[in-house]
Formats: sequence, C-alpha cells, structure tokens
Amino acid sequence: MKQDEGAIQAGTPVIADALARFVTRYDAASLPADVSRRAKLLMLDAVGNAFASTRFDFAHCALDAMREFGTGDSEVIGMPHKLALRDAVLMNAILVHGLDYDDTYLPGSVHLTASCVPVTLGVGGQRACSGMDLLAACVLGLEIDARLGIAGNGGFLRAGFHATSILGTFACTLIAGRLMQLNAQQLVMAQGIALSTASGNMQPMQDGSWTKRMHPGWSGVGAITAAMLAKHGFIGPSAAYEGRFGLFPHFLGEYFKNANLGAITRGLGEKWEFPRASIKLYPACHQSHAFMNATRKLVAEHAIKPDDIESILALVADPAVPLICEPLELKRSPDSSYGAQFSLPYGIACCIARGRFGLKELEEPSYTDGALRRLASKVSYKIDPNSGFPKFRSGEVIVSMRDGRVLSKRESVLPDEPAGDAEIVDKFMTNVAPVMSTPLRLH
Repeated sequence: MKQDEGAIQAGTPVIADALARFVTRYDAASLPADVSRRAKLLMLDAVGNAFASTRFDFAHCALDAMREFGTGDSEVIGMPHKLALRDAVLMNAILVHGLDYDDTYLPGSVHLTASCVPVTLGVGGQRACSGMDLLAACVLGLEIDARLGIAGNGGFLRAGFHATSILGTFACTLIAGRLMQLNAQQLVMAQGIALSTASGNMQPMQDGSWTKRMHPGWSGVGAITAAMLAKHGFIGPSAAYEGRFGLFPHFLGEYFKNANLGAITRGLGEKWEFPRASIKLYPACHQSHAFMNATRKLVAEHAIKPDDIESILALVADPAVPLICEPLELKRSPDSSYGAQFSLPYGIACCIARGRFGLKELEEPSYTDGALRRLASKVSYKIDPNSGFPKFRSGEVIVSMRDGRVLSKRESVLPDEPAGDAEIVDKFMTNVAPVMSTPLRLH
C-alpha cells in the first residue's frame, strides 16, 4: 500500500468511523453551489438513462420479476407500477445502469449515480425528506463512492470485481443511513454489515449476459438492509475497509499493495472529487470511448470508406481487454445489445460506417447487420504499451488501407473532460422523448 501523508495504515479501524462522522455531521447548507449544481446534473442524467432503458427487453423482464414479490409505494422510473422499497431500488438501478450510458468516475472506474441515485430517491421518497436533505445525502454518497474508487487505484477491475457494485454498497449505506438519521456509531456498524453484502464481478462482460445491469441495484438492496439492521442494533465489524478481510485487503488481493487508503478521507468535505465524473455521450463501456472518438476523427479527416479498409488495429490498455476485446470472435459478432455495448470491434465498425454509436446501434437490426459484422471482423488489438490507465482512458486506432496508406489517431478521455451542461440536458431530452406521452420542457 502506498504510504503518503495522511495515509491510513492497514489494521487500524478508523475509516468507517471517519466516514460515519462526516456523513452524520455534514451540514447540508454548507454544500458549495457548484457542487450542488453538478450533482443535480448527474441526477438528471441518471433519470434520463432510466427512461431510455424502459424501451428494452431487459427492463420488462426485470419488472416482471420484481412484481412477483408484490407491490409497494415506491415509484419505478418511467413505468406504471410501484414496488416495495428495496425492489424499487433494484429496479431503478437496473434502469439507470442497464444501457451502460450512465456516468463514470474514471480514476476509480466507478459508475457513481447507478447505485447512489436510486437509493437516494427511494429512501428519501419513503421518508418524505426535503429536497435539500435528499440532495445532500446524494452528494455525500457520490463523493465517498468516488474516493473509495481512487483508493483502489484500478485494482478492483484487475482483480475481476465490478467496482461500481462493490463500492456502491458502502456509498449507498452511508446515503441510507443519513436519510434514516442513524447516529455515527450505528453508521459504523452499518458499514460493517454492508461488507457482508458487497458483491459483483466482471464475468458477464465475457459473454454479454445481463447480470452486470443488476449490480448497482443489488448494492442498494444490501445498503438499505445494512442501514436498517444497524438502526435496530445489529452489530457488524468496525474495520470494514482495512481489516484483515475488509474491503481493500480482501477484494484487492495482490493489488492491495498499490492501494492508497489515505485518499478516502484526505480533504474530505473540502476538495470534491465526484464532480469530475464523466457523462457518457456514447451508450457503451467507457473503455471504448477514446477509440470511438479517434475513429470518427480519422473518418472525417481522410474520408475513409469501409470497402477501402484492409485491416484495423486497436492499441488497448491491458485491463480493458477482457471487457471490450475478448473473446475476440464474439466481440466481432455481438449477439445482444449488451454484447454490442462491450464490443470494441463493433463500436469501431459503427463509427466508420455510420459515423456514430448511439441507442439505435444497440438494436438488433444494427448489431446483426452483415456489413457491420464484416467490418468488425477486420478489427484486431494489441496491448497498448503507453496506456495511462487508470488516470485516463486512451485509445489508438491504426487503419491499414488497401492503397497502402496507414492512418492512425490517438485520443484520450480524461477525468476532467465531462460533457457540458447543455450536452447533458440535450442527452436527457433525447433519452426521455421516445417514452414521454407529452413533450417535456426544462427551464
């Protein structure tokens, strides 16, 4: 583990206590205006993504399953049914994260809103919290989620765990605990209980299956359960993060040596990390975005036509390979919308042939298109020796043309490169328009 100023030594159970005191004592009126504004935009983006997901089969399958457990008084975004609190949180998180169109805090490889927003809306709505209290709880959860991601230093992904799911459990526990008005000691216990509910691995990225979509929601279910148990006196371990089998030593394994636990609490409440989260403008894994940007620029600069291409080589960061490149033959011919989202060859092919990668590219007429599959079959990859992961996401595309030219472009997606406010609002309006019965206006 990196030892730097303010670093927390393994074996000293202070992290949960520090986070509990921060969350229970933070005054909502102290939120900086720019931090509040960014949080509202992130929440808007999350809700818009949820509306967009209601058009897809996975959303209706999930809702049918949740309804088997009965009804309740908690809203499901964009759908005419109400569920019990934890079922609604699971369902809403599936909707927010289902298209992989939600924000990403790149330094920690964490989708922040996918778990934090459904828990905030669910618990806050059930307890009739004020808008200010709801916003403050969400902000604190987003911030802690981001900081836990920084502390992992890319290790969760390397170890095969879905950081969004693992870390979201703790962030959501703190959100739920604040909204339930737990005291600091109860919130320490809640974090310890949450350790036994944290889960989520990257296996669904290998075959395009659906389970990654439910990870953030399961984080929310575990978090609400942990907070409620702690409220009623249930006891959990106090060293949830740094104990021998705590979050960081246990889930990171061999990568724990690279962790920086001091990043969790250093400057907490003074320097805000979560506003750096990037809003996606492509509904695909963030590991592909730099390649898509590079490909579109190459096409625009050189008027590339699919039939003129001999081969395409992508230089990919090693940790991204199992997400977007392997198994290669399956990635070249995705057989589902989810497979399409996590296919670098297909994404590059769409950007060459169509100049875009949007929601329409997730529909079956696109990902089964023969011309796109033939173009995707020309894409291969090598490990990028100059990758900046996890500080940023880089992508280099090298196109060999039939006339002998070799064209290349390298792009990077940086943590401090979020979409502008207008782009976020436009994305929201585009996402909700197909499912709104009447036009929506934002002021």
